[in-house]
Amino acid sequence: MTPSARIAAAIDLLKTLEEQCFAPEARRRPADAVASDFFRTRRFIGGGDRRVVSELAWGVVRQKLRLEWHLGRLGAAPTARLLLLAQMLLGRSGDHGRGRQAAEAAFDDSHYGPAALDAAERRVAASLDGRPLIDPAMPDGPRLNLPDWVLPALSARFGAGLAREAAALEVEAPLDLRVNLLRGDRDAAAVLLAGEGLAVVPTPMSPWGLRLPSRRPVTGTKAYRDGLVEVQDEGSQLIALLADARPGMRVADYCAGAAGKTLAMAASMGNRGKITACDTSAARLEGAAKRLKRAGVDNAERHLLAPGDRWAKRRAGSFDRVLVDAPCTGTGTWRRNPDGRLRTRPEDLAELVVVQHDILDRASELVRPGGRLVYATCSLLPQENEEQMDRFLARAPGFLPVPLERLWSELRPGVDLPCAGPWLSLSPGGQGTDGFFCAVLERSA
Repeated sequence: MTPSARIAAAIDLLKTLEEQCFAPEARRRPADAVASDFFRTRRFIGGGDRRVVSELAWGVVRQKLRLEWHLGRLGAAPTARLLLLAQMLLGRSGDHGRGRQAAEAAFDDSHYGPAALDAAERRVAASLDGRPLIDPAMPDGPRLNLPDWVLPALSARFGAGLAREAAALEVEAPLDLRVNLLRGDRDAAAVLLAGEGLAVVPTPMSPWGLRLPSRRPVTGTKAYRDGLVEVQDEGSQLIALLADARPGMRVADYCAGAAGKTLAMAASMGNRGKITACDTSAARLEGAAKRLKRAGVDNAERHLLAPGDRWAKRRAGSFDRVLVDAPCTGTGTWRRNPDGRLRTRPEDLAELVVVQHDILDRASELVRPGGRLVYATCSLLPQENEEQMDRFLARAPGFLPVPLERLWSELRPGVDLPCAGPWLSLSPGGQGTDGFFCAVLERSA
C-alpha cells in the first residue's frame, strides 16, 4: 500500500471504531475485536501495512480526549479525518509526523488515498501546526488523558499522585508471563524462553512471574505451546497467590472467564483437590477448556451459571476458597486497553456496583465456615473496591477481613509488602502492574 492508502485505511478504521465502540448509540465492542473484524474483511491489507494502519488508528484512540479538545477549541467537528490529521500534527504520528506540509500531502486525492483537505480542514491544520499535544490551557480531563467522570474518584484515591498515575496509564505495559508449576519452574522457563530469543527477568512480587519489557509474540514459543507459561499480569498473579489455594481443597472460581486465575490456583494446588470454574458465558468457558488442557490441569471442572440454576444452592457452605474476580470498569487496564477510557461511561459504573453487590452475596453462600472469600477487580475506583467491601462487611457479619500484612508474611516471607492498608491495592504508577484490588475475608460462622 502507498502511504496515502494507509492513511485512507486508518480513517476507515477510525470511522468503524466510532460507530461500533465510542458513539453514544454504539454497541461498545472492544476496539481490538472491531479491528480484527475490520482487517479480516480486507485481506488485501498485508501484514506490514496492517501494522502501520493499526499504529495510525491507535495513536488517535490513545490521544482522542486531547485531540477532541484541540478540535473543539477551533470549533471543528472531531471527524475521523480531522482526528488523524490532528494526531499527525500534534502527536507526530508515524512516518507522516513531519509537520503541516507532510500531513497535508498525505491527503493526496489519489485513487486509493484520502480526498484532499478542503479549505476548512486546511485552516485547522494551520492552527494546529507547531502546537503541543498537551496544552497548558487544557482542563484536567484532557490534560491527564482521563474522562471527566473518573476524576473525582481517582483524585480521592491518589491525591497529589494522580498526575503520576495518569502518566503511568499512558506508558506501554510490559508483558508478564506466569510459569505453570505443573509443567516446570521459573528458572527452566526462563532458560527455554531465552533459547528462543526472549530475555525475561523475574517479577519482583509474584514467585511465578517472568517479565518482558514490551509486548512480544510468545504464543508461538515452545514454552507457551507446551503449557509452561501463560500470559498474565503480575497483579493478576498476586490475586491467585492471595487466594492461597492448597492441595486437597475445594475451590470455586466464581467469575472464571477464560480461567486465567483458575489455572494459577490449580497449579498452586498441585492438581490435588477440586476447582470449579464458573461463568455465565459458555464461549468463555469453552476457551477455558483449551487452556486447562494445554496447562495439564486435571483437577478442574467447568460450570455454566444460568438463571434458575440450583448448583450454588446444592453446594452452599462447601468450598474452602471462593474467588470472585468481579466484572468491573477495567480502569486498571487502560494502559493495555486505551479504548476503555472512551467506551466506559458513568452509568456502567453504577450498574456494575449493583452487579458486584449481587455476585458477592451469592458467592459468599458457597464458603464453608473457616473458608475464605476472595474479592478482586481490575479497577482503580474506590466504589468498586474499598466501598464495596465496606458495604459487604456491614451486611455479612460472619465474614472478617484477613489483613494483607499477615497473608503476605505467610506467602512471601522476606519480600516487601506491595502496599499499605488491609487490602491489596495495585496500580501502574505505584507497583508497575495493572490496577488491581483484592480483599480476603474469612468466614467465622
